[in-house]
Amino acid sequence: MKPIVLPMATALALCASAASADTVLRASHQFPGGQGDIRDEMVQMMARDVAAADVGLTIEVYPGQSLFKAREQWGAITRGRLDITSLPLDYASGRHPEFSATLMPGLVRNQAHAQRLNDSEYMTMIKDVIIDGGARVLADAWLSGGFASSEQCITSPDTVDGQIIRAAGPAFEEMLEAAGASISSMPSSEIYTAMQTGVLDAANTSSMSFISYRLFEQVDCMTQPGDFALWFMYEPILISEQVWQGLDEAQQNALMEAGEAAEAFFAEEAAAIDQQMVDVYEENGVEVVSMSEEDYNAWLDIARETSYKNFADNVPNGQAIIDAALAVE
Repeated sequence: MKPIVLPMATALALCASAASADTVLRASHQFPGGQGDIRDEMVQMMARDVAAADVGLTIEVYPGQSLFKAREQWGAITRGRLDITSLPLDYASGRHPEFSATLMPGLVRNQAHAQRLNDSEYMTMIKDVIIDGGARVLADAWLSGGFASSEQCITSPDTVDGQIIRAAGPAFEEMLEAAGASISSMPSSEIYTAMQTGVLDAANTSSMSFISYRLFEQVDCMTQPGDFALWFMYEPILISEQVWQGLDEAQQNALMEAGEAAEAFFAEEAAAIDQQMVDVYEENGVEVVSMSEEDYNAWLDIARETSYKNFADNVPNGQAIIDAALAVE
């Protein structure tokens, strides 16, 4: 059999094509794709911006747990099996208990406060743990949230008594359990089915998840964040540190610039998400209520004796992390 001899021009073109092939990064997250979820939009925006930078880098986005399940993503990204993720950081608090401070009742008061926290010693301490764990933050995002129930509106602590509730992370679970709730732990992507099958009576999660997972189909009452938002969760976009170190400087710069743009986009949109949730739930016949200042303070009294105290007593450097957060006005 005679060897195939390519014309010189074709051979050179193939070599040039191979040499210029993009490095492909896989981005995975649990949120619905193409349905307006701001966390998916942030990752998709980064993929477009990185492609436009023309630095030999392509981001392929896998939404809706299509590549990794929600709670598998931290382990995958820190071992270099996954390149990029949008992740509720508290999901990894089983491995790094410091991360529970990113879903601590009443720690974040509103989006403006969240922005100030991003530039604080508190966040430096959290990001040091992220780096040590094997990942790096490309974009910050804090999502506010509320409560919803098929049994009873949740306002004061006594209203959760006897309800089975999904609480997102250890700090909220400790507080709610002390108020008389029963806890069932799961990622937000599983709340709908759990409510549909009677496993859950109630849940707290982000306003965006309340919208994109269509939980209005399963609940009768929604407690909006309002003026007293008890629930804020840090959900950054992360890149594997192992993957990061394998990129050249131009590619790293393109990712950081894309992350900054995605973060700015989120900051502009965040304030509107809570109102969007209220509108969607009211349009679907769900009662929408708010916590009073008295309700909020009653919850904080419980949190200080449970979540805050347990974190300070049991987490390495826990008291210092809490103090650094509370120092931000």
